[in-house]
Amino acid sequence: MAGYFGVLVSDPWLQNQFTQVELRSLKSHFMTMKRENGGLALRDLASAMSSLKLVGENLTEEERASVLLQSYQNMEQDVDFELFLRVYLKLQAQASARMGNCVKNSSAFLKAATTTLLHTINESEKASYVAHINNYLAEDSFLKGYLPINTTSNDLFEIAKDGVLLCKLINVAVPGTIDERAINTKRMLNPWERNENHTLCLNSAKAIGCTVVNIGTQDFIEGRRHLVLGLISQIIKIQLLADLNLKKTPQLVELVDDSKDVEELMSLPPEKILLRWMNFQLKKAGYKKIVTNFSSDVKDGEAYAHLLNVLAPEHSNPSILTVKDPLERAKLVLGHADRMGCKRYLTARDIVEGSPNLNLAFVAHIFQHRNGLSTQTKQISFLETFPDDTQVSREERAFRFWMNSLGTSTYINNVFEDVRNGWVLLETLDKVSPGIVNWKLATKPPIKLPFRKVENCNQVVKIGKQLKFSLVNVAGNDIVQGNKKLILAYLWQLMRFNILQLLRNLRFHSNGKEITDADILEWANAKVRTSGGQTRMDSFKDKSLSSGIFFLDLLSAVQPRAVNWSLVTKGEKDDERKMNATYIISIARKLGCSIFLLPEDIIEINQKMILTLAASIMYWFLKQSAEDRSSGASDSDNGSQSDAASNSTIDDTASESSEENGNR
Repeated sequence: MAGYFGVLVSDPWLQNQFTQVELRSLKSHFMTMKRENGGLALRDLASAMSSLKLVGENLTEEERASVLLQSYQNMEQDVDFELFLRVYLKLQAQASARMGNCVKNSSAFLKAATTTLLHTINESEKASYVAHINNYLAEDSFLKGYLPINTTSNDLFEIAKDGVLLCKLINVAVPGTIDERAINTKRMLNPWERNENHTLCLNSAKAIGCTVVNIGTQDFIEGRRHLVLGLISQIIKIQLLADLNLKKTPQLVELVDDSKDVEELMSLPPEKILLRWMNFQLKKAGYKKIVTNFSSDVKDGEAYAHLLNVLAPEHSNPSILTVKDPLERAKLVLGHADRMGCKRYLTARDIVEGSPNLNLAFVAHIFQHRNGLSTQTKQISFLETFPDDTQVSREERAFRFWMNSLGTSTYINNVFEDVRNGWVLLETLDKVSPGIVNWKLATKPPIKLPFRKVENCNQVVKIGKQLKFSLVNVAGNDIVQGNKKLILAYLWQLMRFNILQLLRNLRFHSNGKEITDADILEWANAKVRTSGGQTRMDSFKDKSLSSGIFFLDLLSAVQPRAVNWSLVTKGEKDDERKMNATYIISIARKLGCSIFLLPEDIIEINQKMILTLAASIMYWFLKQSAEDRSSGASDSDNGSQSDAASNSTIDDTASESSEENGNR
């Protein structure tokens, strides 16, 4: 096994303290710290080790510094990998002692997290999500050997460790997100094949709207249950709320009175639409209260009783509203739901305790099963007055998921509405270029005074001009007014700036020179040419790109084992182009590229999204090359193995990029 990975440490004692996967992950952390600090001395470790799970979460920087001072005399001493490991073990022992976690093997890098340390698991939620997985993936040919999962055990977290289950679940939530040909589905996966699946899962989760800023591939290896369950919860929520929009369910216009209200409805997040639908049905039932949440407002079961009576009166129980005990009423509610085929996701106890996630899932399931809306409503004609601009919709989606992936405190549900107060754009700018925003001049929502929104947006425009964006005759009020064309143009320039800045920071031989679109084009063509590929692209709007062959050549050039050419089509027919495009996106994400385009963007040659794809592949390759040089790796495979075991996706341009920019 040691020969398989390469020898990472020569000291036999240290070799016995860690598994090879742990050593690979820690080596990746070590090289990142060394690169970011321009070298690494003992005095740097107290701060630098905050990113390591066990010692970072359970010891303060002051406590880590105190351990170092007690253990070493010369804090200016240079740190090599073996010394780094010894320091890590000392700090780990301190953290374990603090928690009373008497681990016989001093390496708790994997094992400690399995106990979830300071995090608790909601067993009811876990059981509900396992039941969901058992139901929706029961017929999957690969998972049949593992399902059904026992809802009372922790088998879910073991099965999730190879990444296949989570990739399949993402495809249930948003069909077609992952090309399943890209998933490694051997029964016995080696460590980097497993990590490729995790990387594919995390980048695909970001691409459907999940927040994964604090989740990395190592969390799956460690079996960090609260993080795995949190991701599963987000994926299932996206699936259950998928129909809560006017495109999927045009009957929702019954909830509004005129076209102006339709516009407002279109901008609401799915949870808000679900609440509006619920209150619409409750009003029919004569229920006087307004339900504003899926927790305290539904705990007594009365709202559920009225809702189900309206939707399925044939299954109602007359005694349901006369029962005084909330738990008994909750049981009757679930009996009613069961008779209409909707008893799923929660127990009577979950209703009484006001579990928000499970109540949301329950109501969403009821909506999917029987929404009680008219299919003949006249208001559907309102929708004909709204242009169906597919291109605008796709770009809004890409920018929304990109912005959410940065880890801003505000979650964006609709770009055109949510940026109008300027705050989200300021947060995004600060993530992309830390320190560029003057927060003293900014007003945080909720903002009652309109001119405060204009002030925020004026600063957004001012910063854009400072970053040399093209903003001729643009004022902050244009953003406040929700000018879609302008907002998309601004966000495109911001995303492009972020990508080019990352490339400039990584491209050591650029000497601080700006990276241009032409540089990316030249690099991509050179990589394909030197690897023996026969294709090239003349520009990012080259019509030949629609076949997908060039990008498959490029992916194969940066990682020879990435593309299985037996799965590639000629890309001459529409269905062949679609197959190649979905394969390209999944392979790029599997390597570690954080990208937000759709197959249609490749097939239809969306110039902007094509540029982001090429730039993301270039960024991944240059970052990998830089890490290989730092670690003295002899070949690219060693580099990918090291990265595969790292604690974050290889190209998490989200939070990682901001930190890099801030440290340079």
